[in-house]
Amino acid sequence: MHFPKILVAPLDWGFGHATRCIPVINELVSRNCSVWLAAGGSGLQLLRKQFPQLPFLPLKGYEVFYHNTKSNFRWTIARQIPKIRASIKQEHNWLKKAMEDHHFDVIISDNRYGLYSNQAVSVFITHQLNIKTGMGSLADRLLQRINYRYIKNFDECWIPDFEGQQNLAGKLSHPSVLPPHTKYIGALSRFKRKEESKKYDLLIALSGPEPRRTIFERLLLNELETYKGKVLLVRGLVDGSNPLNTATSAEVADFLSSDELNTAIQQSEWVICRSGYTSVMDLVQLEHKAILVPTPGQPEQEYLAQWLHQNKIFYTSAEVSFSLQQSLQEATQFPFRFTAFQPSLSGYKMHIDQLIQKLKLMRNGF
Repeated sequence: MHFPKILVAPLDWGFGHATRCIPVINELVSRNCSVWLAAGGSGLQLLRKQFPQLPFLPLKGYEVFYHNTKSNFRWTIARQIPKIRASIKQEHNWLKKAMEDHHFDVIISDNRYGLYSNQAVSVFITHQLNIKTGMGSLADRLLQRINYRYIKNFDECWIPDFEGQQNLAGKLSHPSVLPPHTKYIGALSRFKRKEESKKYDLLIALSGPEPRRTIFERLLLNELETYKGKVLLVRGLVDGSNPLNTATSAEVADFLSSDELNTAIQQSEWVICRSGYTSVMDLVQLEHKAILVPTPGQPEQEYLAQWLHQNKIFYTSAEVSFSLQQSLQEATQFPFRFTAFQPSLSGYKMHIDQLIQKLKLMRNGF
């Protein structure tokens, strides 16, 4: 029997793209697929910890760097567009060589635009069909046109969100015109709901690029000086290379595995984290109350925070005006309307099944 050989490759911008690939990888493994992983940076380290039994191919990331002030954030990214486009071309050439060596049946790319091949079924995962630049509608439309041009190279485009008005990403994932072969696959979360006794009043899960991760960490440590509850601070540092020198009564962990974080969240009354889309999907999966604080100057997170707050899904607060005491007080009155998404949370499994059936038909000449 021929088991499909599948390459899964997430983008290297933080943990989010890698972690939302975990349920996809688990489902493929459960169906006896031969799964290979390709990643770089922190995503590679995270997936190595999660799947030590799977073969890995090192793949250089886009290596985007960020500015420490909100006003310069978007321009810092804009100046790196030529480098990003060069990286896309490099990864496409990398895949040509990988296909010669390994003959993959399927390529699943999470936001890596160069990982498509006419010798395999190529799947692109993204929740951003309308990319927010923060530089006006003209720039947004131009970037969407470029975005679609790349996506059209793939056989399928999987959107980890829900079709219709009840959705998590708003206009980001629901443009007026969709690319061809688009499928809404529901939320992607590595977590599972389970009963846990409460251990913490507050869990803080830090993530994202430096120096903004450290800036937010310092802000929260200052807020914790007058907080009396029991706190778990998860710093989001997979390599533990940046020791915490500030004295705090909080329990501190540089990094938790998916299972450990799953448990810790459900042991906590409240969660504070960024409004990254993967975090949103994980929290919806767990139906857990959270205070989301978008990364300043990152238009996608700022839009998501606004959308989720307006639609009564999650309470959000801006970093510049963040007060732990005020946020917790106001969040206790917030409705947190995310139970409507529960019936469709495992929709991605159906699409993986359809993908495997498609391979069988292709193999039989249909």
